[in-house]
Amino acid sequence: MELDKPLKIFIVDDDTMLTEALSDYLTRRVPHEVRVFYTGEDCLRNLVERPDVIILDYYLNSVHREAANGMEILQVIKRDCPTAHVIMLSNQEHYGVAMQTIIKGAEEYVIKDESSFEKIAKMILDIQQKNR
Repeated sequence: MELDKPLKIFIVDDDTMLTEALSDYLTRRVPHEVRVFYTGEDCLRNLVERPDVIILDYYLNSVHREAANGMEILQVIKRDCPTAHVIMLSNQEHYGVAMQTIIKGAEEYVIKDESSFEKIAKMILDIQQKNR
């Protein structure tokens, strides 16, 4: 049986504990190539690597006040790397916020909770299945 090709995944979140935990979780499930960025600007500088999936936090400027927020970064990603699958990750539970991210190009919106890692892993596996 042929092994699935690992995906290149970017995790973009200013919460260092969450990003490291999510990175560990995803690489344990399937050996993907995972890169972590703590600002959207760092992610944008590395888009030349053509990630398959970008997990992007809605609030990216809680630690670095001058950093762009997730919506601003999403728009640049969709312009410069339109084939990347973007999964928004947020504490925001408002329907309007989720809808705006989908309108701007995110494929999914995941609320940060105890099941968010599992939901993201399933979405990535679905993307991997489609890429076969």
